[in-house]
Amino acid sequence: MILDVIQLISAVTLVAVILLQNRGTGLGAAFGGEGNVYRTKRGLEQVLFNATIVIAIIFLGISLLNVLY
Repeated sequence: MILDVIQLISAVTLVAVILLQNRGTGLGAAFGGEGNVYRTKRGLEQVLFNATIVIAIIFLGISLLNVLY
């Protein structure tokens, strides 16, 4: 029961953090448009990027625990 609640909270948080990230130029850069491909992340963008990784790992771990128990 508690694992379900933690999984739901981490899923909603993960979606929110992903949606908060800057989308940049979209698909234009993939098809030859100008895009800032080689720039570094700074400030809030770096925090959101790191938070996405941490929350994704938490979500994966909780999901695996939920399957096992």
